[in-house]
Amino acid sequence: MKVIVDEDKCCGAGSCVLIAPEVFDQRDEDGIVILLQAEPGDDQHDLVREAAAVCPGAAIELA
Repeated sequence: MKVIVDEDKCCGAGSCVLIAPEVFDQRDEDGIVILLQAEPGDDQHDLVREAAAVCPGAAIELA
């Protein structure tokens, strides 16, 4: 699995960070997503899929 984030679509809701904190973080100044792991381990796949599904800005793409 490869994770791609579009910072321009991110609205800073932080749901991805709450669901998968080992994969996503947020910038302090504006809350925009920071991708910590572009290719997370198998143990993170379900969480990353959930984070992508609930992202209100549709800023997370999985390949």
